[in-house]
Amino acid sequence: MSVVNQQGHVIASSEPPVGGGVRLHRTLKLWNLIIIGMVIIQPTAPMGIYGVISNKAQGHVVTTILIAMVAMLFTAISYGRMARVYPSAGSAYTYVGQEMHSALGYVVGWGMVMDYLLNPLICTAFCAKAAMNILPGISYYLWIIIFAAFFTWVNLRGIKTSARLNEALCGGMVLVVLLFLGSVIRSVWHVQHDPGFFTHPFYQPDTFHPSAIFAGTSVAVLTYIGFDAVSTLSEEVENPRRNILLATVLVCLITGLLSGLEVYAAQLIWGSKPFPSDQVESAFALLSRQTGGAILFQIINFTLLVANMGSGMGSQLAAGRLLYGMGRGNALPKSFFGVIEPRYRVPRNNIMIVGAFALAGAGILEFFANRLGGGAYEIGAEALNFGAFIAFMGVNAAAFVYHLRHEKNRSLSGFIVPVLGFLICAFIWVHLSHPALILGAIWMAAGITYGAFRTHGFRAELVTFEIPSDVA
Repeated sequence: MSVVNQQGHVIASSEPPVGGGVRLHRTLKLWNLIIIGMVIIQPTAPMGIYGVISNKAQGHVVTTILIAMVAMLFTAISYGRMARVYPSAGSAYTYVGQEMHSALGYVVGWGMVMDYLLNPLICTAFCAKAAMNILPGISYYLWIIIFAAFFTWVNLRGIKTSARLNEALCGGMVLVVLLFLGSVIRSVWHVQHDPGFFTHPFYQPDTFHPSAIFAGTSVAVLTYIGFDAVSTLSEEVENPRRNILLATVLVCLITGLLSGLEVYAAQLIWGSKPFPSDQVESAFALLSRQTGGAILFQIINFTLLVANMGSGMGSQLAAGRLLYGMGRGNALPKSFFGVIEPRYRVPRNNIMIVGAFALAGAGILEFFANRLGGGAYEIGAEALNFGAFIAFMGVNAAAFVYHLRHEKNRSLSGFIVPVLGFLICAFIWVHLSHPALILGAIWMAAGITYGAFRTHGFRAELVTFEIPSDVA
């Protein structure tokens, strides 16, 4: 038997799920959610793309980070609003499918699968490369086996184990950020500066151009990719209707303020001068060496390794929940993807298949990267954004439709927030690289073909949606 709301949508079901009636376990508090979200995004998120943003924005990195934060907050609010209505592990897949159309929900979910599968893959590959810098005697292919196996093992141990490890990783990364900030303060404290020294990171007249700021912002928005993973944990959260909204918005806000502080300090050291093209990826480590010497340089390198370990584990955690939500709704084979392992209450099959995909994909990525001069890695990263922004646009559209159709007390902000969120995400999405757009189009075509096969040419109902009945 299902329970429906006044709009006729299923909001709870008493039907036993596949897998002997075992459900995900509600053990996460608001603090756990925020930590998991921060680890997936990484407290050191702007460090890896600092050089690219700096060159594009002509030194105004902190300005672009803060503008991007405001832009992504619109989408974060839409996620939170929809999680109040549909607190499901399916996240955007459920929101769009319930509020707009089941087929659109399936399309959004398929795009999310691309995003959530690629993130653990890219993190596994990055961690292997970073570990080779520390222990070069171990091959890349052995390292990806080690990291993929470790990520999978942690996530199979249950949500509380993952949450505790995420807290430790987040604490370690924040300590390194504080160490860097302390080093910067020490460097600039006793030096005479021009009157505008402390405001130039925000605005420097001779290099401030709107086109450059916009170009930098389109890259800076990558700092926030992953905040939406919080919503996939809706069925493991206490009081999800309240905590998902708070956690999603707070993760975006904390990431923006912390990232802004990091790049502000970095700009005080480096200024607005461009980075050489062959040193863009290691720009933050280079300026860390300038302020803290070789020791800080190595600490930053190691921290980026740890950060990607946390992101890899967190994104695999979220991917397993997304696949579970889609499997339970019959968008994917329910007997495999819609099953919960009874001991640790985790979607074991999904976690293992994500780990296997990350391992195989990281190996294939290296094979092609060796032949394309590293180009395959950048394509993989942008392809990840292809799926992410499909989900972002879908959630904003669903939030707009819900407010229009069902809210009794409509407000202007209820329309403006999702519209702005949708337009910003759409603009970024269409400006991804051509290889990423082609790869994304192939992935989406494969998903639509699979959906057509499952429904005999879309003549049957494609998916169903279930919201757990134990929602607070």
